[in-house]
Amino acid sequence: MSPALSYRPEPGSIPTQPGVYRFRDAKGRVVYVGKAKNLRSRLSSYFQDIGNLHQRTATMVTTARSVEWTVVKTEVEALQLEYSWIKEYDPRFNVKYRDDKSYPWLAVTVSEEFPRVMVGRGAKRKGTRYFGPYGHAWAIRETVDILLRVFPMRSCSNGVFKRSGQIGRPCLLGYIDKCAAPCVGNVSPDEHREIVEDFCDFMAGRTKQFTKRIEQEMYAASDALDFEKAARLRDDLGAMNKALEKQAVVLSDGSDADVIALAEDPLEVAVQVFYVRGGRIRGQRGWVADRTDDGDTSALVEDFLLQLYAGVAPEDARDAVPREILVPELPPESATFEQLLSDLRGSRVEIRVPQRGDKKALQETVGRNATESLVLHKTRRASDLTTRNRALAEIAEALELDEAPLRIECYDVSHMQGTEIVASMVVFEDGLSRKGEYRRFVIRDQEGSDDVAAMHEVITRRFKRLLDEQARSELKPGDPETGSGPMLIDPDTGRPRKFAYAPGLVVVDGGAPQVAAAQRALDELGIDDIPVCGLAKRLEEVWVVGPDGRVAEDPVILPRTSEGLYLLQRVRDEAHRFAIAHHRNRRSKSMVESVLDGVPGLGEVRRKTLLRHFGSLRKLRAATVEEIAAVPGVGPRTAQSIKDALAQDDTGAAGRRKAAPQ
Repeated sequence: MSPALSYRPEPGSIPTQPGVYRFRDAKGRVVYVGKAKNLRSRLSSYFQDIGNLHQRTATMVTTARSVEWTVVKTEVEALQLEYSWIKEYDPRFNVKYRDDKSYPWLAVTVSEEFPRVMVGRGAKRKGTRYFGPYGHAWAIRETVDILLRVFPMRSCSNGVFKRSGQIGRPCLLGYIDKCAAPCVGNVSPDEHREIVEDFCDFMAGRTKQFTKRIEQEMYAASDALDFEKAARLRDDLGAMNKALEKQAVVLSDGSDADVIALAEDPLEVAVQVFYVRGGRIRGQRGWVADRTDDGDTSALVEDFLLQLYAGVAPEDARDAVPREILVPELPPESATFEQLLSDLRGSRVEIRVPQRGDKKALQETVGRNATESLVLHKTRRASDLTTRNRALAEIAEALELDEAPLRIECYDVSHMQGTEIVASMVVFEDGLSRKGEYRRFVIRDQEGSDDVAAMHEVITRRFKRLLDEQARSELKPGDPETGSGPMLIDPDTGRPRKFAYAPGLVVVDGGAPQVAAAQRALDELGIDDIPVCGLAKRLEEVWVVGPDGRVAEDPVILPRTSEGLYLLQRVRDEAHRFAIAHHRNRRSKSMVESVLDGVPGLGEVRRKTLLRHFGSLRKLRAATVEEIAAVPGVGPRTAQSIKDALAQDDTGAAGRRKAAPQ
């Protein structure tokens, strides 16, 4: 009996109201927490045929040994309870967003009699007001140093503050007017708190009132002939403007918003948030998480919003929860989230997807940051020697290899509706890419979109070259200098022989058909000592060849957290990227050649020069006659002929589009 069926509750015993449920393992530990508008409908979906579930969901269901639930009145209560349980139990199968680095905060200790401003990291503390987080500690320290001349609040440590009070003399900041010196009684606690409140309002984005007030006071002092005070206020105004210049205006309407973007792949997701207050970016923060289920982008957004806002303290909600939250996709229960956040903030909160304008452009910028963050995270993870060794060992164990595959070759096929069919070969040695060993293939022996036949041709050509290289470089036994075996280094040039290295593992991008084609190619060449596997994209299944030489009926499922799966995925993605780049290059080249084929005096060399100079046919179309004539080897007359040919091709394409059936 399946473990899931052994603890499946009777369908009639599950209520149909909204609620939150917990799956527990054999030791009673909570492994997953979820919420549902209809508990019976949601829980029943977990207890279907295991083969119909996503691999990660199936792992969770089979790991668990019991399920329990709590009924609530509203979906908002379900959200709140779900967050509380996730925070309390830390379930292993729930998505956990963790900071991709430690971000600095600007903190004001408002609970103290004389509040202090400081820059720090780590968890928030009760009784302290926070701003940020910020990308760089030095940048916010510089901003605070500028603002202290306008808002001279305390910034010293408790030890310095106490010692200055004992000796009756302020520290250096008190003498240079960057502190009001409450330690020696220069200002009362109430006067100092007013300075602190003004500083907090300015950092929260309410800046216009201060700049306008200081400007009015400056002109009033000038009219009263108090030029010393006017000069001091002028410098204060300059300090404010300098601090504001460090925070560029990104939203012209001056609105408050949190802009969220995701970058994801089948195993991990990176999230970036830009905190915009008063139209200016006030902070930035990033997270990276392992994907634990088959949820789409909207489900990931829901998990992130829950962890980002549900733990906000009521006293901080006004600053922490803005009026507008911009997301790449709306969460499934966006109205419920809006109600929860509106209740927390005390005013209306809107969650929406920007469609155009400044907000759309800003979210695209945040998205690029998320992508770079994910790439950096993967690079750091892949560069660790211990991690790479563990990944290779896990692959060897899972695929039952005799030794760790120190050299992995991966192949992928790319085409567009059967045209310009190309393939790629990428090489990873010791878990790191060897770009100098990459190879490109142009498929010659077939037409149409037959990926299996293309894979067979690529493997055949690559390993036929391997056999040829080994035959040419084979040494006789007893050679006094080098012994026997193939020469992997060319004795004339000192360079490695192309295709002379045999891989420890061949990976193909695809499932059982592609693996079978690759194995058949090796069998036809008489190669029986190179293992083959395939990585299917949808469920990250690893298809292998069994002892009988045929593809196994069931794929190998590596654990989601496996470093071996992570390495195989990187190899597959790199082969895919390299194949697509080759395909786009050839497609652009063929389009240029076909359009310019009839231009008099324009041969193959000049066509290649044009493509290399402009990079694509689109850019060549947009170029002027003068810009084309500036290309070496292309004169004004030829440039005009090229422009006429491109214009004629545009007219023909427009006519074809017009004649096409709607």
